[in-house]
Amino acid sequence: MIAEAAGRLFFASGFAGVSMDDLARELGMSKKTIYRHFPNKRSLLAEVLDRKFAAVESRLRAVEEAEVQPFGVRVEQFLIAAGSELERIGAAQLATGRGDAMLRHYVEQRMDTVVYRRLDELFREAHQRELLSAPPELLSEITRGALERLVTSRLPRELHWTAADLLRTTVDTVLYGAIRPVHRGVADKAPRAVVPAARDDEHEVSP
Repeated sequence: MIAEAAGRLFFASGFAGVSMDDLARELGMSKKTIYRHFPNKRSLLAEVLDRKFAAVESRLRAVEEAEVQPFGVRVEQFLIAAGSELERIGAAQLATGRGDAMLRHYVEQRMDTVVYRRLDELFREAHQRELLSAPPELLSEITRGALERLVTSRLPRELHWTAADLLRTTVDTVLYGAIRPVHRGVADKAPRAVVPAARDDEHEVSP
């Protein structure tokens, strides 16, 4: 009961913006009663986050145990599930923002255990099955950075895309590349990148 009410307040107003007095008023009980269960606000938030990360873990486990699908689809579904859950609980902001250093470290550890170790294993498995040519450690690092960045970024609003759409594009870019072939000839075995034409304000350089 206390943790549930604290969770509603913390995620509505932010951890720093909620005092134990606020929580006591919300619950209709004294602070002394709350302190009998939780010695301080940090321990209360830890309990709230434990519950939230348990829900994240449950959803990711359901994705992992779903019917076997192509590797690209599995990664996409995993990242979309992880991204939506982490965004919902504000985990990336807690882990990278200012404030309690111990709290940030706690959130980083939980994110690593619940999300990133699973992602690492997914890439290692695909590499062992020769589905990936790039080192799985590199793909894990790139995808981890993209996931955390998208959760805190203003880009979805600026592009008028959903976070899920951006995560799908991220997966496509990481796994399949961003440069599309323009044309292929008999002697032209490799894709060619599109070279932008010179702008009007650029001077043409003669050979």
